[in-house]
Amino acid sequence: MSGFEQRAAQALHDVGLQQALRRTMDHFVNGRLRAIAALPHGEALRDHARVIRANTLARLDEHWLTFERNAQANGSRVHWARDAAEACDLVVAIARERGVRRIVKSKSMLSEEIALNKALEAGGLEVLETDLGEYIVQLSRDHPSHIVAPIVHKRLEDVAALFHEHLGTPPTADIPTLTAAARAALRRSFLQADMGITGANFAVAETGSIVLVTNEGNGRFVTTTPRIHVALVGIERVVPTLAEVGTLLQLLAASATGQPLSTYTTFITGPRRHPDEDGPEEVHIILVDNGRTQALAGDLAEILYCIRCGACLNVCPVYRNVGGHAYGAVYPGPIGIVVNPALDGLGPWHELPQASSLCGACTEACPVRIDIPRMLLRLRAASVEQGYAAGWLRWGLRLYAWAAVHPRLFRLGGWLAARAQRLLPGKRNGWNLWLPGPLAGWTATRGFPPLAGESFSARWQRRRGRRP
Repeated sequence: MSGFEQRAAQALHDVGLQQALRRTMDHFVNGRLRAIAALPHGEALRDHARVIRANTLARLDEHWLTFERNAQANGSRVHWARDAAEACDLVVAIARERGVRRIVKSKSMLSEEIALNKALEAGGLEVLETDLGEYIVQLSRDHPSHIVAPIVHKRLEDVAALFHEHLGTPPTADIPTLTAAARAALRRSFLQADMGITGANFAVAETGSIVLVTNEGNGRFVTTTPRIHVALVGIERVVPTLAEVGTLLQLLAASATGQPLSTYTTFITGPRRHPDEDGPEEVHIILVDNGRTQALAGDLAEILYCIRCGACLNVCPVYRNVGGHAYGAVYPGPIGIVVNPALDGLGPWHELPQASSLCGACTEACPVRIDIPRMLLRLRAASVEQGYAAGWLRWGLRLYAWAAVHPRLFRLGGWLAARAQRLLPGKRNGWNLWLPGPLAGWTATRGFPPLAGESFSARWQRRRGRRP
């Protein structure tokens, strides 16, 4: 059994996880359906958003040069990082040069991708996550399991027990009590922090601004209270104009949480300037590649259209049953099983493209209509070409392909298979077969119908009075 299969099997037998997933997944799905239906010309808006993303990536270099020029004119300092190590080194260097000791962070999947917290802690810096979900993840020494909702795998009672241990709240505390305790603990950290670190939902080339979308308000504390703000931005996140950002923001909120717009949508255009009284003294924007240029040059480039709403996770039958941790990656679900191989290469993630039923629900839900099944088929083919598929499967497919172009052999094989099935060890539900060997993985959870004793073509010819 492979690593993913082991983790998935554990998840399926985890009662607490199954309860948590059932409580939240339908809420996300139904909220998205209502929000998209409420948008004027919602489907046309999705088509327009896809065109925006495609056109932007086709001229990515031009847009980033425009962004860099305008951001620097606003007083921001722009840095370029080729990979995760370089991005982490830049953040640590900025902190050390400016005497930073305490750091507060707003939710950022890119910081998870580059393992920034480990690098900062190794550099002797104190780091605190301030998004409530990420704060809970940090307290429990866990990992996020969803792009938008990091603790979708935890139940209320799990969080209550964690806060009782770390913050002294009652072991049966309700949600208002838990959020009040977290707010009290986090407020002190906001006021004491020297640096705030965020991601960015979008970067606007036209104005040199970065855009943050949050629901808790912690993002605004992180970007205004500390004297230094560092924003990590994946190079695919640029958008040419403010008008195009407006289109994407409508779809992001509707697809992610079912809201018309997120509670806080913040545009940051450089550090504070006279006569501003609030805001950071310095704004550093780190543009991170980390495999994105490589992905853009290949046949998985479409995955970079993603605006990280998480809608594909919410509708995926695999994710809905096993949760995010089973994938063993920062990015789980349908988007993860493509973006991880696209950024890192297929080798570490060759199992993940199999974690799909190819039902197409992900593409149906995606606000920019990313064709994930097409890329999954390409990755599955690549895994066979590169020798990652099981030996019995590779040779079995080769044998089938050879027989399929020799009609007499193909007919003989069908005839033999129909008779050999009588030797199988049993039947299920009166007629579904139990298959042997590695094929037992199929019939362990679902039925396999018996093969017909006579092929369709033979039956057709017989009915027309011809000899089969």
